[in-house]
Amino acid sequence: MSTSPAQNTPLRLGLAGLGTVGIGVVKIVQDHADVIAARTGRAVQITAVSARDRTRNRDADLSAYAWESDPTALARRDDVDVFVEVMGGHEGAAYDATLAAIAAGKDVVTANKALLAHHGQALALAAESAGRVIRFEAAVAGGIPVIKALTEGLAGNQIRRVMGVMNGTCNYILTRMQSAGLPYETVFEEARQLGYLEADPNLDVGGIDAGHKLSLLAAIAFGTQVAFDAVELEGIGAISIDDIRLAEDMGYKIKLLGVAQMSGRGLEQRMTPCLVPSTSPLGQLVGGTNMVVLEGDRVGQIVMRGAGAGAGPTASAVMGDVIDIARGLRLPTFGQAAATLRTPIPATSATAAAHYLRMTLLDKPGALAKIATALGEAGVSIDQMRQYSHEGSEATVLIVTHKATRADINAAVARFAPTGVMVGAPVVLRIEEV
Repeated sequence: MSTSPAQNTPLRLGLAGLGTVGIGVVKIVQDHADVIAARTGRAVQITAVSARDRTRNRDADLSAYAWESDPTALARRDDVDVFVEVMGGHEGAAYDATLAAIAAGKDVVTANKALLAHHGQALALAAESAGRVIRFEAAVAGGIPVIKALTEGLAGNQIRRVMGVMNGTCNYILTRMQSAGLPYETVFEEARQLGYLEADPNLDVGGIDAGHKLSLLAAIAFGTQVAFDAVELEGIGAISIDDIRLAEDMGYKIKLLGVAQMSGRGLEQRMTPCLVPSTSPLGQLVGGTNMVVLEGDRVGQIVMRGAGAGAGPTASAVMGDVIDIARGLRLPTFGQAAATLRTPIPATSATAAAHYLRMTLLDKPGALAKIATALGEAGVSIDQMRQYSHEGSEATVLIVTHKATRADINAAVARFAPTGVMVGAPVVLRIEEV
């Protein structure tokens, strides 16, 4: 549904959170006031703000704004039309203030992916029953307008697959390991020193942050309720420099890759380390950049690349949502009425794919044959096999399989130990077609 903006009536914002993103929003509103007014037909103003510490120096002039120490009080103010939440956290203040804003008749713009991943369906129902909107472009992939692409530009498509690198910190770590030949622990510490990691690093390197984002995209793409608890999560902490080098030798790069697709088995959602072809757009993605790949039955494949975090890109996405509201664009939270979103059935197993296996074998006659036999007995065929330099009585072997289910791969791996030729456990990574 769409309504015309109230001409000559300012849209008044209440901004909760004055960290990097919040101050980024302040600066856009202050620096681009004339451009925003020209593009929306009305002024957009900040009337009140809220943060924990009023005395902190934030490198921005906040003197014209009313101050609320309680974000819930900010959400209820009569001089606020849109509650802009950039505090973070899926419980406590952010959740309470968002509910209060909806109850008070405010629209909501948020950058809080955790909030929506855990409470998206309930918040969407509350907002839509109250005739309000929740916009969250900034919650997924920073400055990349992927929410708008799914809810608007590709709305006429049946989405086949959503895929992407959605955590810049993980992509920085993996590409830095590859380019500098450094082990994970060294680059992790480097990322921490540079301020790239969350206060709880596992949100980044454990795949949780990116998993939140994937669950939101899946809800829009497939018309289902958000199901973050059903996302298969595996972080990058076990990825070694050896795997990065050997995968590259085979023509692949390792990425923390999110994939969501609907199959006959149900909704697949996984955020796991995968191999992608080095020549693919995802394989060529370096540093802290994000990339989202959308595949529709009519449009084919769309690739969107850009900054996934930071003051400028994230604040830009926040303001894109604010400007849509100022223009009178009003859409359901997840692209269709929340009451019509289906409860997803999690896939019992993932779609078949090629897999990368790295293993250390005893260097003795028949060792490779025993591994090949174990794979064959599990119904897994070999596409490529390479043996690398010997280290004493041991040798590194790489195998790339033809397409197989993970259940069949696991069955093969279970047969490896009884062969008596395996040293340690093998490394198994999915190879994703892109």
